[in-house]
Amino acid sequence: MTVLVVPGLFATAALPAYASVYAPELGTSAASAAQQGRSFVVSSEAAAQAIDRSGLSATSEDEMRARIADPARAARVAKYLASGAVEAGDDYPWFYQAADYEGGGLSPLGYYYRECVDFVAWRLNRDVGSTEAPFAFTWPYLTPGGGDARQWASNWKRHGWPTGKEPVAGAVAWFPGNHVAYVKEVFPDGTFLIEEYNHGMSHAYGQRILEVSDIALFLYAPPLP
Repeated sequence: MTVLVVPGLFATAALPAYASVYAPELGTSAASAAQQGRSFVVSSEAAAQAIDRSGLSATSEDEMRARIADPARAARVAKYLASGAVEAGDDYPWFYQAADYEGGGLSPLGYYYRECVDFVAWRLNRDVGSTEAPFAFTWPYLTPGGGDARQWASNWKRHGWPTGKEPVAGAVAWFPGNHVAYVKEVFPDGTFLIEEYNHGMSHAYGQRILEVSDIALFLYAPPLP
């Protein structure tokens, strides 16, 4: 940025595209103080306060290139928004990412985007308040013996984590046919509502009301690492 200095005036040239050109109008007292060259003192307490930027990150050049090179991204977002998933309660943060069959990669949780296992891992994290990196529950901790849904039950047993036949809100519903889902609510009649991704190879969010006989095993919420 080039700075031109003129007595009593500062001007800038070649502003970057993201720079702000907003200049608030000075009030009477502020204008008067500026004209008279008055100064002010910032308290030592305010000056000593540091801004925590640990949760912030810039989009890398590689990420921007990947987004530009993914022409189907906008179509996926539009399809998702039209599906009613948000209204139904879906909060999975990577709904817009390409699935494995579309050339997509692994999520921050270590599973492929928009797979049933990634959605359930996200929900387990959310339930303990782990909603940003570093996440509490990722592949190496949850399922070190294999990430496919068919392997989740054996992983739970290897850990010694509790399993059972009773539906509980927040538990994992395990299907032997390579699928897992999240138990959202249990009803008085014993049926329960599950939330899931990729049922029927849809790679989309959905809900179903099932009976206990529909589920091979429930995997109860794991302990924090």
